[in-house]
Amino acid sequence: MKCWLTTLTAALSLNVAANDLILDHNLAYQLTESLTVEVGQRLAGSEADARAVAWAEQKFNQLGYDKVWTEPFNMQYWERGQASLTVSAPFKQSLVVTALGGSIATPVDGINAQVVMFDSLEQLKAAASAQVKNKIVFINKGMGKDKLGSFYGAVVGARATGAIEAAKLGAKAIVIRSVGTSINRFAHTGMMRYSDEVERIPAAAISVPDALQLAKMLKLKPELSLQLNMQNKLPGTVTSYNVIAEITGSKYPEEIVLIGAHLDSWDEGTGALDDGAGVGIVMATAALLKQQARPERTVRVVLFGNEEGGLIGARAYAAKHAGNLSNHVFASESDFGAGLIWRLDTGFGENSLAFGRTLQEKLAPFGVTMGDNTASGGPDISVLKAQGVPVVSLQQDGTDYFDYHHTPNDTLDKIDPAKLQQNLQVWLTTITTIANSQIDLRK
Repeated sequence: MKCWLTTLTAALSLNVAANDLILDHNLAYQLTESLTVEVGQRLAGSEADARAVAWAEQKFNQLGYDKVWTEPFNMQYWERGQASLTVSAPFKQSLVVTALGGSIATPVDGINAQVVMFDSLEQLKAAASAQVKNKIVFINKGMGKDKLGSFYGAVVGARATGAIEAAKLGAKAIVIRSVGTSINRFAHTGMMRYSDEVERIPAAAISVPDALQLAKMLKLKPELSLQLNMQNKLPGTVTSYNVIAEITGSKYPEEIVLIGAHLDSWDEGTGALDDGAGVGIVMATAALLKQQARPERTVRVVLFGNEEGGLIGARAYAAKHAGNLSNHVFASESDFGAGLIWRLDTGFGENSLAFGRTLQEKLAPFGVTMGDNTASGGPDISVLKAQGVPVVSLQQDGTDYFDYHHTPNDTLDKIDPAKLQQNLQVWLTTITTIANSQIDLRK
């Protein structure tokens, strides 16, 4: 088992001045900028992930948190290698491609095979083996835009399980249209899955413009061939960490109000929207809350590790704290970029819905409306919600989020500091209200 503790020790010597943070409503942006500039991309289990853990510990201490610690967990490490995709015949040209997270490599010489296109994962599932055997499957399904990002769920299945379904039918590899809404030539990565019951095949995504181009080529020449080469690595098991910090409650220190984000990111961009902004928001929220007055309940900030690999850090946290989840009186996560918060969704007991409406009234001056009572709390927090922890989702405007999500274009310049300040104000109001209440949100 490989462990990054040595790297962590060295990384703690990051040259950060003790007074480089100003505790005001620009703090979330300052933290996001620091993370994306000083650490950059943070693929879970990598050396950069270790530097991000060290960065987070240092910043928490610098911000005056009462307690700061890490909790280790083991994970399978995946490392991206070089990737290329070429139309080998008859319209020879290169396409913009990226490996999907977790994908195996191709042989060193790549895979050259005829392509078969499907409009959706469902269409692939209905196909006959004769259509697919020894070919490269291409799933060409587009994604729409809306505030909630609700079209994502209808498309992401091709990324998640497309390799399994293609392998069942004897495919050599699978290439999908990026699960995103950008018309720029950036491919969108993300985690995919395998099944032990079928052969593992390489899986990749191409940018939306390249998917449109390939579809036009196939219309002219259905027997078209592709040459795919990806040299990813699966080095084995490594150790990563959740980074945790607390502001101890003045009256009810045993009652935990948990707010979170995920520290890891994909390795294509610098993870500014996903989830650097969330990290900045929740770290700043508790720091500013303490500055204005110590909360009555304990506010715990958790920066989860390896969310992108399948909520690995969140599951580790839930397992480690299973014995005291009843003390977790509330949880929520910021993990949907940096757009304006426009709606409050709750996940409370029926008797607490009036409290939810009161909370929304406090948020109304920031443009926040009342939603429903089906909140998940966020990807990592959904693990805690499943164990009965009450949650809210502070819904951000995600209209443009999937233009950048999981692409090389997820960088700091996409964040509007004024919108990030609105997020911080909403979070600060929400957590101040809940941390200084005595309400049991489970009831």
